[in-house]
Amino acid sequence: MISYKPFYNTLFQKGITEYALIFKHGIPANTLHRMKHGKDITTKTLGTLCEILECSVSDRGCKKSCVYEQKIFLI
Repeated sequence: MISYKPFYNTLFQKGITEYALIFKHGIPANTLHRMKHGKDITTKTLGTLCEILECSVSDRGCKKSCVYEQKIFLI
């Protein structure tokens, strides 16, 4: 399961709204909807979001608390 909580925390910290992501940066509203519901996004989208938030995917999940964290549950 993927949690995008770090992404939303970073948006808040940087003062970036979902409106700005959609209309200024061209992120599809459907992508944000998928993220809110813990669904997968493409690596291209992940790269774009990290670029907007000025972080890197290689920063161990974006050390700056950038985009996502993956939670693995064992049954």
